[in-house]
Amino acid sequence: MPAVVFAFSIALSWQAAEAGEAERGAYLARAAGCISCHTDKKGKGEAYAGGRALKTPFGTYYSPNITPDKAAGIGSWSDADFLRAVKQGVRPDGSRYFPVFPYTSYTLMRDRDVLDIKAYLETLPPAARKNRDHDVSPPFAWRWPMRIWQALFFEAGVFKDEPGRDAEWNRGAYLVTALSHCGECHTPRNLAGALNRDMWMAGTEDGPEGDAAPNITTAFPSGLGWAVDELAFFLKSGTKPDWESAEGVMGEAVADGYKYLTDEDIRAMARYINELPAIDNHIGG
Repeated sequence: MPAVVFAFSIALSWQAAEAGEAERGAYLARAAGCISCHTDKKGKGEAYAGGRALKTPFGTYYSPNITPDKAAGIGSWSDADFLRAVKQGVRPDGSRYFPVFPYTSYTLMRDRDVLDIKAYLETLPPAARKNRDHDVSPPFAWRWPMRIWQALFFEAGVFKDEPGRDAEWNRGAYLVTALSHCGECHTPRNLAGALNRDMWMAGTEDGPEGDAAPNITTAFPSGLGWAVDELAFFLKSGTKPDWESAEGVMGEAVADGYKYLTDEDIRAMARYINELPAIDNHIGG
């Protein structure tokens, strides 16, 4: 009898641990912007079922289905498959992802966080929506050149706390650079579509959906120039200091993600951004 009770308690503990991972993963998925990119809202698609059009200078890419459907989604993926996709940009069949999928930032994510997101995705209703072919012309539609692209422009890694910085700053750095991948939108790219890290967060005229993304460094007057509290309020509410509202992709980032984050995480993000090195780069005239 004691052995039965012990086994039962172990089973309950395991279930609680699994539930805890999925709950944590739901929070991390919000921070990572998964629902915005992987949901075709205009086409009234199911959440996380893919089909969202992502316009780039190379053509239009469509996000994949990441629900646990075994045929159309990622239901047949192992943990190793998911880690390799998110952190190395490699599909289960060994081919490479296009950098429109921000694995170049996600590579910094900690393995536990990646797997907690997977645990959350596994709780979603499976959606049978098939992935749509990208509307991109060769050579940008070919996957084999991505091996060369990765060799030239991508280095897998993991986030490491910066010595000499406190826990809040490092938490903000992790959220901004890895999970929320802010640099993917706010950093200009070279002709090959790789981030120009010498202009980190300095804005670009060719942002997501073809819209300009502002300079969010501390440069004055071309940069953001907001106080930490103002920036934190914006990330949480989508309201700028002049009371205008965030629109487009940034509006989605707030509505689908940042507004669900804790005040502590939002402030950490705001503080990290507020202390970015100044890079003078005027966007939008």
